[in-house]
Amino acid sequence: MKKKLIIDLDTGVDDAQAIMVALAAPNVEVLGITCCFGNTPLENVLKNTLRVLKVCNRLDIPVYCGCSEPLLARKRHAGDYHGKDGLGDVPDPDAPGLELLQKKKAAPAMIKIVNQNPGEVRLVATAPLTNLAVAVQLDPSFPKKLNALYIMGGNTESRGNTTACGEFNFVADPEAAYIVLDRYTCPTYIAPWEFSCRNSLPWSFCDHWLSQNTEKAAFMKKIASLSMKKARSADYQKEITAGQGFNSCDTYAMAAAIDDALITESEEVAVTVELEGTNTRGMMVLDYIEQLKKKHKAFIMKNIDLERFKQMFMNSLK
Repeated sequence: MKKKLIIDLDTGVDDAQAIMVALAAPNVEVLGITCCFGNTPLENVLKNTLRVLKVCNRLDIPVYCGCSEPLLARKRHAGDYHGKDGLGDVPDPDAPGLELLQKKKAAPAMIKIVNQNPGEVRLVATAPLTNLAVAVQLDPSFPKKLNALYIMGGNTESRGNTTACGEFNFVADPEAAYIVLDRYTCPTYIAPWEFSCRNSLPWSFCDHWLSQNTEKAAFMKKIASLSMKKARSADYQKEITAGQGFNSCDTYAMAAAIDDALITESEEVAVTVELEGTNTRGMMVLDYIEQLKKKHKAFIMKNIDLERFKQMFMNSLK
């Protein structure tokens, strides 16, 4: 049986890597891709997603337009890292047109796909969680019909990458993150920021990965050049917990959804999101002393089988 996925994303460089890893996995069927603002404005996210699907020869996968702004928060993007267009500022004059998008919007599309495949769909969320928050408000029973939810977002040690204590996806829409962690009671797996930093890909491996003689590798080398240069810089190395290589944040959540054996260590704990703190708004809170009295607990990823992960990366550009 193939694993059925819906991917909710804000296509920057690491989302592109996550898509390519999913499409290269023989045991995966991507039922749809839903787009949200985030790394770059929504229109860029839509264009970028189609560009990635084109290079993978998979423009048959339906792509849906989602939320262009957060529920309540001030809108922000990550152009300094991913490029203003989200894909390293290397435009493609032959990029597919937005007429290829589905007419249905992202949240209703998610609900419809899951209703057609109850209990079978793994939802992989690598963007601000706005589309997911809208979906559960449209259909409160939606989360119960999912097989599992995989999230890249949040942080566990109050190390921020956007604010002093906040990770980008949760800070970009704290209310949405709060709603999702509160109302999605399906099995929930979270790849937080510090975990992805500690499991970064060595630079020597990245050079090997991008040196493959394929159209996909040439595409990836081009779009990742800006973010890899930024990631190698001294200033950036100070910001992260490891600094040993390239952190393809979103791909960890995707890889975990594809391969159940990838995560070698995790912990189960109730989580929520801080909405009001001056310095901590958007920060993920781990309730080790069960103060929140939450029945539902999430699995927080801590370690991975890095060799399996590297193999998925190699396969993604073949």
